[in-house]
Amino acid sequence: MNTINSLVIEGNMVKDPVGKETSKGKKVCNFSIAANRSIKNANGEYGKEVSFFDVETWGMMADVCMQEGSKGRGVRVVGRLKQNRWDGADGKHFSKVSIVAEHIEFKPLRVKSDIAESQEENYFETEQMEEEVPAF
Repeated sequence: MNTINSLVIEGNMVKDPVGKETSKGKKVCNFSIAANRSIKNANGEYGKEVSFFDVETWGMMADVCMQEGSKGRGVRVVGRLKQNRWDGADGKHFSKVSIVAEHIEFKPLRVKSDIAESQEENYFETEQMEEEVPAF
């Protein structure tokens, strides 16, 4: 039986994305996003809960993330979770869960001088690169 490993998350890039090439020549881009959630505490006051997630993109999507991504830029990521496990030099076990992006959408940049241009969305999907941005 196959299991489902799929997620959609929106947030803002915490730092500028970092791109590199593997020893086999594959391009990878890594970045982190902060996702905010409004919460109400026991006293009835509203506040924010912030969660941080590491994201990796590969191939042409890595190129697009390097070109379009920047600190503070809003992004929607569709992907899957990946868990890396390793042992430290002292024998201690470590584990890290990250998101492998399969689809990325960048939120419009807000430019005060040109409102019409800021309405455009940058859109990239691994298998359907030529399609239009879906309406939300």
